[in-house]
Amino acid sequence: MSEMAAGTVREVVGAAVVDDLLRPTRLLAARRTEPPALAGGWEFPGGKIDPGEQPEEALHRELLEELGVGVALGERVPGPLEGGRWPLGESWAMTVWFASVTSGVPAPIEDHDELRWLAADELYAVPWLPADLPIVDAIAPNLHRV
Repeated sequence: MSEMAAGTVREVVGAAVVDDLLRPTRLLAARRTEPPALAGGWEFPGGKIDPGEQPEEALHRELLEELGVGVALGERVPGPLEGGRWPLGESWAMTVWFASVTSGVPAPIEDHDELRWLAADELYAVPWLPADLPIVDAIAPNLHRV
């Protein structure tokens, strides 16, 4: 069933947190603790958009809640769905932005138990959630080797 036919696609936001928006060399990965079906998988931090919230506002809120950081948002990571979103299963679509930390130090506060900064040659060193792998593939060419 297509996205348009389904009519029930829920919107989420995610961040490809990098060490530098202009010349990124590392990407932050977060290991999920819940729900059980996703626990232990690595993903991009982010989450659901609350009613009345703009996507960018939701992403800032989620990163503060999940990682304890403020960020600057960069360009979107263009996905294959309408509006450049990425499919997450049958009923979710995620808009992903590049982001860099402007305040705080990333920590696994909520929904995650570990964070890892991955260099360009380490991007696939963690077991990414299947829906996030195509996003990693899209980001990989943007990371510079040190």
